[in-house]
Amino acid sequence: MGTPPRDGKDVPGRSADRATTTSDPSWKEAIAPFQRSDAKRSVWQLANTLIPYFGLWYVAYICLDISYWATLGVSTLAALFLVRSFIIAHDCGHGSFFRSNRANAFWGSITSILSFLPYFAWRHEHALHHARSGDLDNRGAGDIMLLTVEEYRALSRWGRFKYRIYRNPLILLVVGPLYIFLLSYRFWTGGANARSRRSVIRNNLALLAVFALAHFTIGLKSYVLVQLPIIALAGVAGLWMFYIQHQFEGVQWDRHKSWSYFRQATEGSSYYALPKILQWFTGNIGFHHVHHLGARIPNYFLEKCHNEVALFRSVKPITFWESLHNIRFTLWDEDRRKLVTFSEVSG
Repeated sequence: MGTPPRDGKDVPGRSADRATTTSDPSWKEAIAPFQRSDAKRSVWQLANTLIPYFGLWYVAYICLDISYWATLGVSTLAALFLVRSFIIAHDCGHGSFFRSNRANAFWGSITSILSFLPYFAWRHEHALHHARSGDLDNRGAGDIMLLTVEEYRALSRWGRFKYRIYRNPLILLVVGPLYIFLLSYRFWTGGANARSRRSVIRNNLALLAVFALAHFTIGLKSYVLVQLPIIALAGVAGLWMFYIQHQFEGVQWDRHKSWSYFRQATEGSSYYALPKILQWFTGNIGFHHVHHLGARIPNYFLEKCHNEVALFRSVKPITFWESLHNIRFTLWDEDRRKLVTFSEVSG
């Protein structure tokens, strides 16, 4: 990625002017005070995330001698801290967690290893997501696949079957995260730049070192019994968050000629109003409309920005229970400008 998508670099086919144009530029001034890092807050967040995570990991390992159900229980809590750890990596990727690029790269790389992610490769992909989110003519980079009704109708019967399998909740939200975190990120894509390729190689080597250390200390079997449920549960939570942030009832998607950075941040990204404890574990990322408008706002200022900037008062929140029915939406209807289900589509 090199730099966050706010400047348009590393994003083929989109200029900086195009990505930040809106009829009311005052929003830039409104969110500017929140686009700053606070070193004390960042260091404290590292401490209250990584220390509990490693502590719980060790307790889960100790529980192997007691009951695997106890291990799974502790692993569930550890998975929540892993989600929070990923949010730190995410902020580092946007250059918002520390002022220093070197500090962001270091801590972003460390916390990414915990999630089995190659930091710079993921950062580049995520930059493309921010620059193209909600653009029907530029889908595919860091997105969950979404077809339009017409695209779906144009598929062969085999093509429709594959898409239906892909959009099945079990595949999308359970099998999908395991595939992404354990397998997909072990390789680079065809268009990956040199830095992304090196990032994948370094991440794989780091993971091999972790596996070797586990083999010669606690044993590889014990490591897998503890780590697998943690990465699986965190992956499910993370992918669900990403899904509901951009595929929810009332979301807006546009063709490139009508695409607006401001519109897609405020109408194409959700305000996911989670219970406070889940909001803490997910690093306030439920304020996703704020994050997409100002990617340089660190997670600990997202709620404050939402509460204090007037333009966000009209953004409708989605509660946790309200969000669950959104998994039924599978296609974008361009005529009705809304997400629809398979049952609503004929032919």
